[in-house]
Order: sequence, then C-alpha cells, then structure tokens
Amino acid sequence: MPNRKKSVLGVAVLVVLVAVGIWAVKRPVEKKVSAPTAVPVQVIHVVRQDVPRYMTGIGSVLSLQSVVIRTQVDGILTRLAVKEGQQVKTGDLLATIDDRSIRAALEQAKAQLSQSQAQLDVAEVDLKRYKLLTVDNSISRQQFDQQQALVNQLKATVLGNQASINASQVQLSFTQIRSPVTGRVGIRNVDEGNFLRVSDATGLFSVTQIDPVSVEFSLPQQMLPTLHDLLASPDPAKVNAYMGEGATGTLLGEGKLTLIDNQVTATTGTIRAKAVFNNAAEKLWPGQLVTVRIQTAIDRDALKVPPQVVQRGIDQHYVYRVKGDVVEVVPVKVLYQDSDLTLISGVNADDVLVSDGQSRLKNGARIEVIKAQPVDTLADAATGAAGAAK
Repeated sequence: MPNRKKSVLGVAVLVVLVAVGIWAVKRPVEKKVSAPTAVPVQVIHVVRQDVPRYMTGIGSVLSLQSVVIRTQVDGILTRLAVKEGQQVKTGDLLATIDDRSIRAALEQAKAQLSQSQAQLDVAEVDLKRYKLLTVDNSISRQQFDQQQALVNQLKATVLGNQASINASQVQLSFTQIRSPVTGRVGIRNVDEGNFLRVSDATGLFSVTQIDPVSVEFSLPQQMLPTLHDLLASPDPAKVNAYMGEGATGTLLGEGKLTLIDNQVTATTGTIRAKAVFNNAAEKLWPGQLVTVRIQTAIDRDALKVPPQVVQRGIDQHYVYRVKGDVVEVVPVKVLYQDSDLTLISGVNADDVLVSDGQSRLKNGARIEVIKAQPVDTLADAATGAAGAAK
C-alpha cells in the first residue's frame, strides 16, 4: 500500500515537471523597447535675397577688325618697320617697297604736264588775238573756231597729264604700307628683299584688333523674347566669359550684349548673339572658345537653397524641415534651378532644412545635426593616415 502511494506521488510530480517545462518553452518572450536611432544629417538655413538668373552657352572670340596686309604694287620689299607681336596704331608705317620706278613715272608725268601747260598758254594767247581780229573780219571765223578747238584740246591734255600725276602719286603712296587698324601684328610670312606681287596669295602678315573684342555665342531659340527685352533695356545686359565650366571657371572678361542675329539657325534651332568686351588685359584671344554666361533676370526676395536640399518625389518636389530633433516632409515648388542654387516656394525664410543625409529619413524621423568637416581638417586627416601607413 505504501509502495502504491509512492508510485502515484512520483507520477504526479513527473506530470507537474513536464507541464512546467512545456510552459517555459512556449511562453512569449518579452521584447525590450528601445528608442529609435537618430539619423546624422547636415542642415542649412533658407536665405531670402535678390538672385540673378543666368543662361550659359559656348562662344567664340572674334576680332572686331582683322586685316591681312598685302602689297598693292609690284616691287621689292625694302624694309619691315615692325616686329611680330608688336602693337601698332592706325596709320603706323609697317613696311616699304622699292619706289624708284614709280618716282620716275611721276617725274615724267610732271614733265608732260609742264609741256602741255606751255602749249595751252600759247594757244590761249593766240585765241585772244584771233578774237580781236574777228571784229573787223581780219581773219575768217573758221580759223578762230579752229584755235578755240585747239585750246580745248590742250586743256583736256593738261587734265590728262594731271590725272597721270595723281595716279603716280597714289602708286607711290602704296610703296609705304601703313596699318589700317589698331591692333597686334601677327606672324610674318615674307622677309625683306623678296619681290612682292599684287597677285601673291599670302600677305606679309595680319594686324588684328584685340581691345575691344567681341564674343559670338548661340542660345536656344526659346530665349529670343528674353534677348529682345535685354537689348531694349536702358542698361545693356551683362555678359561674362569664362575659361572652363561656367562660373566655376576662370573669368576672362565682362562685356555687354550688343547684337542678335537676323535669323534662327534652322538646323540647330539656335539664335546667334554677340557681345563686346573691353580687353585691355588681353585675356580674350581671337579664335578662343569660351563659356558665356548672360544675366537674363533678377528674382527679388527669392528663397534660395543649395540644389541638393530639394528632393524629387513621384509627383512633386519636397524638402525635409527640421522641427526640434525630428524632421517633417514639406512639399515645395521649384521656381528656378542651376548648378549653384535652387529657388523654391513653400517654406519660410530662416527655416532649417536638411542638406545631407536625406536617404535615411522619413516623415517624423529623429535626427542628429552634425557639422561638415572643414576641407583643411580632411586633408590633415588624410595626410596623417598616409603617414601612419608608412
């Protein structure tokens, strides 16, 4: 009997232990509630200010005047009065050509004029005498008319001799080649002592005006109304020329819009325009390709942010605005955008917006604002890491 009680008690204890074990295995595990991790971001403040709008294009520098110096008479080049690369002014002597044959022709023409003039003087004296003799019919009318015709003939001869003198003087002036423009002398093609001909294909050299200089550029035809407004404005539109990509390149000069072409290029759908630049420093060189940046308008009291602040959604643009230690999604409208800035509406001046780290954000996410590490610090860190690697 006692053994039977012990057996029943053992079975009961075993059943209890099994039940406790099953409960321990199947009971729900309590989850620990942890605070969400803050997302590190960088922020900026919305700025309200007047912002100019720009349009960019590719342009080519053109000289306002470029002349190839050629001879106008045949002869030997006796002297070059300028050096390559020299600055010259209008009227400066550039070269001389042997003028002896032309001077001889000039002297001959002068001698012929003197001879004709002497003959004319005698004929005019005779004509006056014949006129007096015709009063009492001492000579025939026919003889008087013949003398009158001789005088007219000699007058024409004198005029022809004078024309020959003028032509020889013009030819003589061509033996001194003077600069027709103010500019810089180019590379010389002919040396002193060479025989020059009017029919020579190449000239002596070129003289190219460098200050002022023009820049011709093309813009989309949609800009035509804007260009018309800029030309009609009392203040000419400013045009900047850069070497490189837009405003990030080296500024070569500041000019003013002066001309729009009279037709649109049908093949490209662009309109050509021209601006003139003062070029005393000679940073702009004829034939050079430059990036042109023209101011087309000014947005007054615009809200300006960096381009990376604005995110593009499925059907609208938006930004992340900071409220305390969380962010909220704010829809915005993009009014203007270029590589340096974006003008928006939908936020207020001095609002704090996220500028970096948006990929991990959502509406209501907690953030931690960090400052951008200065470039000098990054460079020092890279130098230190390189030294440590050695």
